[in-house]
Amino acid sequence: MANPNHILVLRFSAMGDVAMTVPVLRALTSQYPDLKITVVTRAFFKPFFKDLNNVTVYAADFKGKHKGVLGLYKLAKELKALRFDAVADLHNVLRSKILKVFFFGKKVVQLDKGRAEKKALVSGADFRPLKTTHQRYAEVFKTLGYPVDLTAPTFAKPEALAPYLGQYISNKNRKTVGIAPFAAHSSKMYPLEKMKAVIAEVSEHYNVILFGGGAKEVKILDQIEQDNRHVKSVAGQLSLEEELSLISHLDVMLAMDSGNAHMAAMLGVKVITIWGVTHPFAGFAPFNQAEDMALLADRTQFPLIPTSIYGNKYPEGYENAAGSVLEATVVSKIKEVV
Repeated sequence: MANPNHILVLRFSAMGDVAMTVPVLRALTSQYPDLKITVVTRAFFKPFFKDLNNVTVYAADFKGKHKGVLGLYKLAKELKALRFDAVADLHNVLRSKILKVFFFGKKVVQLDKGRAEKKALVSGADFRPLKTTHQRYAEVFKTLGYPVDLTAPTFAKPEALAPYLGQYISNKNRKTVGIAPFAAHSSKMYPLEKMKAVIAEVSEHYNVILFGGGAKEVKILDQIEQDNRHVKSVAGQLSLEEELSLISHLDVMLAMDSGNAHMAAMLGVKVITIWGVTHPFAGFAPFNQAEDMALLADRTQFPLIPTSIYGNKYPEGYENAAGSVLEATVVSKIKEVV
């Protein structure tokens, strides 16, 4: 059978997982310039893909017209009209499995999430690095007839920063460090008081831009901005596209095991990550970053790490495991990278 000319890619959420598809799709479309890709994802994530050649985004509305099984049937009918040849299911969840039923006659290759290996990792039975999520995505396209080489990645050149975004860089003669202190689970976060100390020290030498999302985070980051010179918070102020533009101009991003780390990495920005109860061995390290860019919790003190893949499960006493990374270590790493 001939290789497909038009591949439908399914990846609905979460932010970090969707961002991790971008370097793979960039490599894929660079190495196979005649291949057409349609990414089915949430409308919010559309800016991730805006500069990829031959890649279009089809927005799935799972809270509206595509809600439930009937909604998925409607979505399948809409997608069939695009006349795709094969499906790369990079999500492999109930929704994508239901869609697979409606795509009868089309070749569908689903992501191997490596559940057994990950279970062995978190149980302590087999502590070793697993395939990265990027490699797992690439394997799907290889099965469809398109091997992807991720070893020499390219990235889009940052666009000129709009003047109104330039205001967040307080001193144009300084390097600029992005810091995203939050994560989906608190067990993946560096303790806030320690992070405040890091921000205070880093802002003595560099511009600092703070990234966050929820209302509670906005309030905290606004206060940190008020307490420090050369610190600006963009939390709650910018669209995703504007945040991506600003991130692309950073000299380094400091983040947790979180979506912000993957957004920076997909743009070719250097990313330092702090890890709590999760671990890079599970395959979720940001793309194209050196191993020593991950600052890990002390497994002598916390030998059960990783306690879960997503940070939602951990034994008592592990909630501040990330705090075992010394503040001086974080600051020193930032200075080294910048």
